[in-house]
Amino acid sequence: MKNTIEKIFSWKKIVFVVITIMVIWLLQLLYSGFDGSSPATSASETFWLWRFLGRLHPLAVHFPVGLLFFAAILELFTLKKFDSALRPGINLLVAAGVISAIFSAVFGLLLSRDGDYGEDLLSIHQWAGISTAGLGAIAWVLLNRILKKNQLCLIKSYRSILFFSALGVSLAGHFGASLAHGKDYLSSTLPWSDDYTASGSSNFELTSFKNDTTKLTIKQEAELNVQVRAIFAHNCYKCHSAEKVKGELRLDRKNMVFKGGENGPVIIPGNSLESEIFRRITLPSSHKDRMPSKGKKLSENEIALMKFWIDKGAPWPDGPDKQNVFKLAAMPPRNPTLPPVSGNMTNPVDRWTNQYFTKSKTTWPKLVDDRTYIRRIFLDIIGLLPSPQEIEAFTKDKRPDKRSLWIRLLLNREDDYAMHWLTFWNDALRNDYTGTGYITKGRYDITNWLYKSIKANKPYKQFVKELVSPSEESKGFVEGIKWRGVVNASQRTEMQAAQNVSQVFLGLNLKCASCHNSFISDWKLDDAYAFANIFADSTLEINRCDKPTGKFTDARMLWKELGVIDNKATVSVKRAQLAENMIRPENGRLYRTLVNRIWAQLMGRGLIEPVDIMDNEPWSQDLLDWMAFNFQNKSDIKELIYLITSSNTYQLSSVGFKDPSNIVSQDYKFTGILRKRMTAEQFSDAVGTVINPLFPDSLVKYNPSVNTVYDLSGKPFARASMVVNNTFLTALGRPNRETVSTSRESQANLLQALELTNGERFNSMIRIGAQNWKQKYKTSDIIIKEIYKRALGREVQPGEFKVAKKLLGDKPATDSIQDLFWAILLLPEFQIIY
Repeated sequence: MKNTIEKIFSWKKIVFVVITIMVIWLLQLLYSGFDGSSPATSASETFWLWRFLGRLHPLAVHFPVGLLFFAAILELFTLKKFDSALRPGINLLVAAGVISAIFSAVFGLLLSRDGDYGEDLLSIHQWAGISTAGLGAIAWVLLNRILKKNQLCLIKSYRSILFFSALGVSLAGHFGASLAHGKDYLSSTLPWSDDYTASGSSNFELTSFKNDTTKLTIKQEAELNVQVRAIFAHNCYKCHSAEKVKGELRLDRKNMVFKGGENGPVIIPGNSLESEIFRRITLPSSHKDRMPSKGKKLSENEIALMKFWIDKGAPWPDGPDKQNVFKLAAMPPRNPTLPPVSGNMTNPVDRWTNQYFTKSKTTWPKLVDDRTYIRRIFLDIIGLLPSPQEIEAFTKDKRPDKRSLWIRLLLNREDDYAMHWLTFWNDALRNDYTGTGYITKGRYDITNWLYKSIKANKPYKQFVKELVSPSEESKGFVEGIKWRGVVNASQRTEMQAAQNVSQVFLGLNLKCASCHNSFISDWKLDDAYAFANIFADSTLEINRCDKPTGKFTDARMLWKELGVIDNKATVSVKRAQLAENMIRPENGRLYRTLVNRIWAQLMGRGLIEPVDIMDNEPWSQDLLDWMAFNFQNKSDIKELIYLITSSNTYQLSSVGFKDPSNIVSQDYKFTGILRKRMTAEQFSDAVGTVINPLFPDSLVKYNPSVNTVYDLSGKPFARASMVVNNTFLTALGRPNRETVSTSRESQANLLQALELTNGERFNSMIRIGAQNWKQKYKTSDIIIKEIYKRALGREVQPGEFKVAKKLLGDKPATDSIQDLFWAILLLPEFQIIY
């Protein structure tokens, strides 16, 4: 082995490596041009051998990626002992990695001459690859001197350069993948990414027409045209509409679409292969002429739809282009006839669910047992764990309607109910105890009004009126945040009010339309400013992308059928008019939005998702419409909660999804409540009652002077909804509330894991709790039995007891009790609402 190493690291080979690197550098400069200009020769003029060798790059490039990266990982295991048993293998990996990196760089330069690639991304990829080869060669030289001349002082330098080589080859590989597959290759699979491309098909079914040569009917042509226009709207309007016209091409009007751009027509009806627009959308992701030039590329379904449309003659019905390309949900309320009672399906929610299951050929799943149900309604209605005594009382209750009766008991615990739902409304109304604006009087707290309104179960109509047309106590929501310094036009307090009112109460996103005509809906800049003028004491000048246009518009409702606004009235009068218009019976959208939000809060997923896009399709339109129609008369939120939680639909076993994107998929099929993680506040209150409170009184920022929760010693403590935001609550998902937040992520993340394993506040709580438990309960047997009862609501199983007993021993130490608590609190059985 020693002779092999010496041969590998002979000085001749090192000289060869250095010369090779210099040659690669010169090749790069020659190919790119010393002044950064494009190469003089085209791909068609490239010698065939260079083209052949260039196409070996994808094969060769995987070697340095794997070899150098693996060498760096193995090197970590030798940090304490350089001359370890792994050394010969690392030496060979470095040598092979450097040689393959050099060949990959050469082949890559040759390949760059034989393809259309984005110059910026290509340049980054090339220099990353060349740098990797260079760094690897330097690491090889240093390793050679360490091994042959025993220059141990070079070990740190060698390792540093090797680690940088591994990082470089990883970056080069990433940019290479972006060249091959597009910048959004990975991000397009992530549902929270702006590049996300959901799977699924368009409303126009292509499969049945795949090989059909017959002419489309007028109705089919109209449907196909709407789908194509939707593709234009979602992907092309940013650069090719009235807002912005690149290349003299507009795709928002029929005559302009077929007129084409500065280079002539882009669509040849009947011939997709000769159509410039089809060529552009099918180019490689990295090509400079690809369309769309930025953002996500078109999906395979969208490309197929465009090809089909062009080959069918690019049908576009005559007449003005007034048909919406984005779905807009119906505004009027609707009261569909209830399905007949079937068996024990008397609850209206169950009757609609039964109809849904019948149509989808789904068998009713089993209902949950008493222990699961009592824990579910306690956490969902008042945000607390049931005590062992309450669980025992519920399970022993023999009344046939006990589940409905216990719901009433919980709804009547007014302060517990208010403290729990305060979190929901604080998020939605962006109300907090500290943060931007409160000190400078640029923001107003509405906590006292909000708490009293929730506790009194204020009718939702009145609730909305008092927020939209507020008193001094409730003005914080529409007054917004007066940001210090210079802000853009879309963040003026008047525009904030327009955005927030439309989002919270109408399930409508106006943020895009506050800056320019929306690319995600049919709402225009003029609509957003008209709505914002309701909250303005003088008419606002319309700004497009923060640039004044010199245009103005009068105050008006987003939907004219909901009434008028007196543009010349004072702000208070206009707000009052808006409040009255919004709560009118004709505004079915107001009540559908609230019903959908409450459903999502209790069931883990809305009838419509996302809950802020109420123009999406619900999985049961009839169920949503019926509940909204029957809610609006009394607008009693507690009765709505009772209706849902007393249904068999709510009592179904919970379900989960391996792929989170399926939760918001428009192909979602309802089969039961969605499994959800405790919120930050629920988790904090739970550990406070089970083990020890997390927060000192000094963090309490709102105190209604009512004690509802108690620790192990019987001492009351403030619930987490009353506590100022902190790193622990933030890690577990509480938002900063400077913007409207109508839902929280239920998926676990790395920040939560770190906080629950190494967080000082959490570990301190467990340590103090362990000390208190040790004083109160003298034996390990009692500690084990009690923690299972209090935390999980059940008796400890024999196998669990055996493991816990082994941990604690006969005389439990505080550290052992702490470890047991930590293990219990991190169990899914504790953290998840099943």
